This record gives sequence, structure tokens and C-alpha cells, in this order.
Amino acid sequence: MTTEIRVVAILQAQPGQAEAVERALRAIVAPSRAEAACHFYTPHRDPSHPGRYVFIERWASREALAEHEQTAHFKQLLGDLDGLLAEPPQIMVLEELPLA
Repeated sequence: MTTEIRVVAILQAQPGQAEAVERALRAIVAPSRAEAACHFYTPHRDPSHPGRYVFIERWASREALAEHEQTAHFKQLLGDLDGLLAEPPQIMVLEELPLA
């Protein structure tokens, strides 16, 4: 049985690089949402921390996320972000806590 997962990814742009980071993030949204195993994929801007971006994602399974990470558009994002981030992205892969 596969378990749907959530991903929270936090990215911090280097000073002066926020616009370039936003362009790179916008470019990956449509092809990622087109993946069959993608249930939700939305970037957010953190208004209280300039240059901080947070992706909230839902994938059918860990395997689906692994497949996403092998796509051309994901690899393109990594290349586009090279040198633009102040630190490595913080990635959390989460499973929902059953309540019953």
C-alpha cells in the first residue's frame, strides 16, 4: 500500500536574487502539476521574510516524489537555482498522522 505524502520545501534567496528565484519557481509549477501523481504543488512567498519561498506539495507516494525528482523540469529547477540561494533548501517529507 502506498501512502500519500506532503512535502514542505523552504528556499531562501540570496540578497538581490529574489526575482530570479521567483522566475525559476514559476517555471516548474505547470509541468509538475501535470504529473499524474501530483495532487497539489504550490509555491508561496513569505511576506515576513524577504526572499523566502515555501513550496507545499502533495504526492501520491514517496515513489512518486522520487520520480518527480528525476524529471527534466525538476533538474532544470536545480540548475536555475544554482548560485541563487543563500543556503541549501530545507525539505520536509511528511505523512499524515492518522487520527483514528
